Amino acid sequence: MSTFSSPSSSAIAHAALLGAATIYGANYLVAKWVMPEPVDPNSFILLRIWGACALFWLFFGRKSMFMPDRSDWMRLLLCAITGVVTNQLLFFNGLSLTSPIHASIMMTSNPIIVLLLSAALLGKSIRVHQLIGVALGAAGACMIILDRGGTTTSGYWLGDLLVLINSLSWATYLVLVVPLMKKYNTLAVTTWVFTIGAVLVTPLFFFFGQHVEWSQLQPLHWWCIGYVIVGTTFLTYAFNMIGVKYLPPTTVSAYIYLQPLLAAVFAWLTSTWTHKDYSSDIRPYTLLAGAVVIAGVYLTSLEKWPWLRIRS
Repeated sequence: MSTFSSPSSSAIAHAALLGAATIYGANYLVAKWVMPEPVDPNSFILLRIWGACALFWLFFGRKSMFMPDRSDWMRLLLCAITGVVTNQLLFFNGLSLTSPIHASIMMTSNPIIVLLLSAALLGKSIRVHQLIGVALGAAGACMIILDRGGTTTSGYWLGDLLVLINSLSWATYLVLVVPLMKKYNTLAVTTWVFTIGAVLVTPLFFFFGQHVEWSQLQPLHWWCIGYVIVGTTFLTYAFNMIGVKYLPPTTVSAYIYLQPLLAAVFAWLTSTWTHKDYSSDIRPYTLLAGAVVIAGVYLTSLEKWPWLRIRS
């Protein structure tokens, strides 16, 4: 049940969710400015996870000053693997190979995967129209992966696939973390998950981090890295928490539809104002595939058909 009680609270929540969606939409372009050159995706992951971990402890450390029960450590470890390590590895490596437009569309499939995992792991029932939504989402994702138009290269399909599997990893985390969120403070759980994740990714430095010419990075590169750490990782979480507090979950989840649209807008602006061209993937075929995925997500988000709601 939503806890908001005034129009002002609702307006603030919508503004926060719009802010989070805007940050996410720009993230696809901002991250591409530094990947795969001059910073490889795996080194970028190190910076993001350790930076976010430091921010969570700095702002929410008091809520996290406790030791979770011994029985919860395995679940925390699995949450760190699926929600931080595997999730980030797949997303950043996938984004480095594909276009921001493709990646943003693939990420909207997340609610569909959450529905399937909830049915498999939590026993949640799936309605017929939700199955249709799953089929539509899968069809749209296949259209994106098999796309050979525009500026698509041989590496695009692999990047699209990695982003899709990343969505699966993130959806698994969302299902696994539910019991922990109910038992402990939400911010504390997130802080512990990022802490464990930071420990797990540290060995990457010895394989990748030493090959980056850190001293040669330009101010723009550091600004992009800071945007991903502070904006995409930290602020979006805070903004989403405001949305969850004052708005129904269905309203909060609906903001995922804005990400491909905002990514397309930022791609056009980037291509207009800079030498980087990301707008060539905004084609009728891509728009159609995106519409198919979003239609599938919309159907899976409905508990009942709209006309049934009216009659009831």
